[in-house]
Amino acid sequence: MAWWKAWIEQEGVTVKSSSHFNPDPDAETLYKAMKGIGEWASAALPPLLKTPSPQPWKQGHSRCIPAGTNEQAIIDVLTRRSNAQRQQIAKSFKAQFGKDLTETLKSELSGKFERLIVALMYPPYRYEAKELHDAMKGSRDDVSGFVDPGLALQDAQDLHAAGEKIRGTDEMKFITILCTRSATHLLRVKCTRNLHSYFAERLYYAVKGAGTRDGTLIRNIVSRSEIDLNLIKCHFKKMYGKTLSSMIMEDTSGDYKNALLNLVGSDP
Repeated sequence: MAWWKAWIEQEGVTVKSSSHFNPDPDAETLYKAMKGIGEWASAALPPLLKTPSPQPWKQGHSRCIPAGTNEQAIIDVLTRRSNAQRQQIAKSFKAQFGKDLTETLKSELSGKFERLIVALMYPPYRYEAKELHDAMKGSRDDVSGFVDPGLALQDAQDLHAAGEKIRGTDEMKFITILCTRSATHLLRVKCTRNLHSYFAERLYYAVKGAGTRDGTLIRNIVSRSEIDLNLIKCHFKKMYGKTLSSMIMEDTSGDYKNALLNLVGSDP
């Protein structure tokens, strides 16, 4: 039944590996998308007008035009590649241009959009460690596939003690167990049979009402996009009568919204 498990896992993924992947042109696309800050598009101007002016001139004036970051190009590359492919792009970026891709993204972007894009560049375990450093006590146990029955029983008891409803519970206990245990381990923990409902509710309360909880929204979408976000979306729609993407469209805007929608994918 290994094929069945693999099919189910693939069905849950919203961000998949790009076919015919080559990190070098992707790295070059990102470089070109960001290299314009502080540079001037003056090649077509007469020689005397090619000296950069300290003032930004609007398009159509007879002076230099400041270039800017192409956010859509960044979205198109990084939200349509798997995490493993993003790591290869980062290596190629360093090899070709001598710069750290994540640090370059930080310097070129800002706000919630920067936070989301930078989150995509972390390897999964480093991202979990960064987000959950206060709760993390060890790494996932999915390397060997071994499951400690005693630990599974303890986790089930801890989850039960933390409360079956999400609101008003010991949220950090839920996050620690659900985000630091392997899928094999979680299957042994009976209380996690509604795992997708849990994440659906976390996402719902992140975008419901006044003020989006961007940290929760980014963390859950980034961490589940290559695991089971499609399945979470289905539970989301059943539970709340709305699609996750529709609520994201209502509560976010700009490049941040576009990047989130790319990661979430089509409606169930």
